[in-house]
Amino acid sequence: MKISEYASRDAVGLAELIARGEVTPAEVADAAARAVEAVNPWINAVVETWPAEDTPAPGSAPFAGVPFLVKDLGVSMAGKRSELGSRLAEGSVASEDSFLMRRFRRAGLVTIGRTTTPEMAYSTTTEPVFSGATRNPWALDRSAGGSSGGSGAAVAAGIVPIAHATDAAGSIRIPASCNGLFGLKPTRGRVSHGPGVDEIFNGLAVQGGVSRTVRDSAVLLDLIEGPEPGDPYYAARPERSYAAEAQLDPGTLRVAVLRQPWGGRRPTEPVSAALTDTVQLLESLGHEVEEVALELGVSWEEFILANARMWTANLAPWIDGIAAATGRPVDETTLEPVVLASYRHGHQVTADEFVRALAMRNVVSRTFARHFERYDLLLSPTLPEPPVPLGVYGDGADQLDGLGWLDRLFDRSPYTAAANVSGVPSMSVPLASDHGLPIGMQFTAGFGREDLLFRLAGQLERAAPWAHRRPPVWAGE
Repeated sequence: MKISEYASRDAVGLAELIARGEVTPAEVADAAARAVEAVNPWINAVVETWPAEDTPAPGSAPFAGVPFLVKDLGVSMAGKRSELGSRLAEGSVASEDSFLMRRFRRAGLVTIGRTTTPEMAYSTTTEPVFSGATRNPWALDRSAGGSSGGSGAAVAAGIVPIAHATDAAGSIRIPASCNGLFGLKPTRGRVSHGPGVDEIFNGLAVQGGVSRTVRDSAVLLDLIEGPEPGDPYYAARPERSYAAEAQLDPGTLRVAVLRQPWGGRRPTEPVSAALTDTVQLLESLGHEVEEVALELGVSWEEFILANARMWTANLAPWIDGIAAATGRPVDETTLEPVVLASYRHGHQVTADEFVRALAMRNVVSRTFARHFERYDLLLSPTLPEPPVPLGVYGDGADQLDGLGWLDRLFDRSPYTAAANVSGVPSMSVPLASDHGLPIGMQFTAGFGREDLLFRLAGQLERAAPWAHRRPPVWAGE
């Protein structure tokens, strides 16, 4: 199979070729391996590759034989390394499959390796000391986003059609925006984190993927959603498959537009212009669109402070557990300065401060729920600016404490974290660009309403298709 033919297909398309017997899973896996060799030296998105394992017989699973990559965090694969982008966890090997990994296998996906992540996924750019910076295939001097930056860059460059990603403050949507992809953050409780943990970062984090087409993400969520034994809670199962929803007309939707984020950073002119163009596109499709100032429920400063307390209080025992397992010290030799500072901050968070942070989560969740009594969806840019140059996040970061680092992250991505705190689904759609740099538009729905998002996403993909766009670094060339 030619790499150009392989890279031109999405996951559903590859699975159809295999099911019809036009190509074998081995031939597809070989093309994927050649794609890694062709572009990974340029973008540094894949930290390790593995030989393709036995695959289900063609047609026996929806994605039978489709090459896949998992993020080096958030999912465990028996016998494979899981190093979390950190020197502290270097060499760590998973003893069993997580529930999500079992579902990936049942879907027929052939996991060929793992993608880069910032250390402990504790950034929205992927520039770890452990594996080096991941570069954006649209512009090699730019960030691929984070924390699922490796997955985003790998899919955008044609290494795989779809890849695993996680999202605790935008880490699916931010790489999707930076790399010109579709990425949907599911509802809290939609996908299991078990059996190792019940929830990650007090329910802020979710599991999902990034893809070049809406249908790939829809089919993937169909295959991984739903509860597992021992889950503390779960979102109600959908009435129809998400793949079916993506084919349906959404009808007339009431869409609220948030142009100015809750923090102080304003969208750049190209992003603001892209938002205006998106509003016009929605109106041309018959939707009712209104630009509004939406309440967050708390001040931005309180939002940052409470998130910092939740994030760091979860980070500290996580790091302690890794250190105990590896026998390594927790210091400058094993952790980057901002992660070490955040670890120390977490050990200083009191029980009272932590409970107050959880109360903030409730206030934001209730406030967001009221928005969806009036509107079907919220629209904003995914990010206030196109992908930033590599190194921007790290400038002076060694002088920041745990609160200061989170403030920097949220200042760079002020639109995304509210959906994590409130637990609602949210997607980034690649509707625009600026001088070749992708710009994503974010749509957020009420709790459990991924169906609405997929309906609109399918409509937008048909009205303003994007899958034909190719970055300068592309495996199919």
